[in-house]
Amino acid sequence: MNTNKKLLILITAYNVESFIKEVVDRIPHSFLSKKYDYSILIIDDKSKDKTREVVQEIKAVNSHLQIKYLFNKVNQGYGGNQKIGYHYAIKNKFDYVLLLHGDGQYAPEKILDMLEPFETFSCDAVQGSRMINKLGALKGGMPIYKFIGNIFLTYIQNLITKIGLSEFHSGYRAYKIKSLMDIPFELNSNYFHFDTEILLQLKMLNRKIYEISIPTFYGKEISTLNSINYGFAILKTTLKYHFQKYSILYERKYDLKNFYNQRERGGGER
Repeated sequence: MNTNKKLLILITAYNVESFIKEVVDRIPHSFLSKKYDYSILIIDDKSKDKTREVVQEIKAVNSHLQIKYLFNKVNQGYGGNQKIGYHYAIKNKFDYVLLLHGDGQYAPEKILDMLEPFETFSCDAVQGSRMINKLGALKGGMPIYKFIGNIFLTYIQNLITKIGLSEFHSGYRAYKIKSLMDIPFELNSNYFHFDTEILLQLKMLNRKIYEISIPTFYGKEISTLNSINYGFAILKTTLKYHFQKYSILYERKYDLKNFYNQRERGGGER
């Protein structure tokens, strides 16, 4: 009987026909299999290129791996795909879920490093940060406007939330499934600020978020992120979180007390 922890590697994919095979190949499969009972879930957010065909080829070549492929008939957005993946992880009783991007922006080789803090520090979430080594972020090709914007937004968010991260805006994340079950992440945005909202929800429960340094890589991947709109969305949702603590504004996604009460009455079952 396999007593290893169950890990879901969630790969979000949109128009990544040129990158997705390398992402899967770079996962340290032999090392992972010694420590985890892991599966890979690829969610294709209605790609317009040949991502579907490439994934089918990946599955055929890697029949020894547990790879599941889902195709969204309607585009769900960055946050929407995470919701699908996290509900899948909860339903199938995984212990951890790790988020990878199908464009290769985050290093699959760091997966074991991303997971190690769960055992060593008993944390609830692990955040891969490109800004612990800021010089490395620039050397890795982070555009200067994103570099400055990242520092500014993170400073404001730390000032408001007191979380104390070096970066809020990396998409390299890992979560303990039991912790995800304690927050109403399905109420979060379907877009890129989903990542910030989930951190704020964990903060409201005083859960432990651990950061590790990750390499920065900006290559030929195609980003659909509008930096200005993203920045305003981040500030808006962070301020809503802050004002809710003083009963000035109300957002249901940050009403963790009622979420708990509803779940205990059976109305919040997932």
